[in-house]
Amino acid sequence: MQVITMTAIQDIERLLPQISRAEKAQVLQWVVRDLGDAFPGIEATPGVSGGEPCVVRTRIPVWVLVQARKLGSSEVDLLRAYPAMRAEDLANAWAYGRSHHAEIAAQIAENEAA
Repeated sequence: MQVITMTAIQDIERLLPQISRAEKAQVLQWVVRDLGDAFPGIEATPGVSGGEPCVVRTRIPVWVLVQARKLGSSEVDLLRAYPAMRAEDLANAWAYGRSHHAEIAAQIAENEAA
């Protein structure tokens, strides 16, 4: 499978310079549509933080960051509090939170009730 994947990537790399900007935009739209709700930088792993979506390389759940922001923490505050995180991680968390608003709200409510 790996050989097929590399061949496909090499084919794309070879063909990309040969297509117009409009065609590249069309390909990009297809890729985005195919990715659906993929969020790079956010992952949910069973057994890690209760399986809740977390910032990669950390065990910081997205709902914690969203709730901290609602309570008045700035991005600078969050980056100081969590030195393993980068600004890019916060951008990914905010995007995930917007796209999964009901899920994040439920996790906040569940953790407040605990």
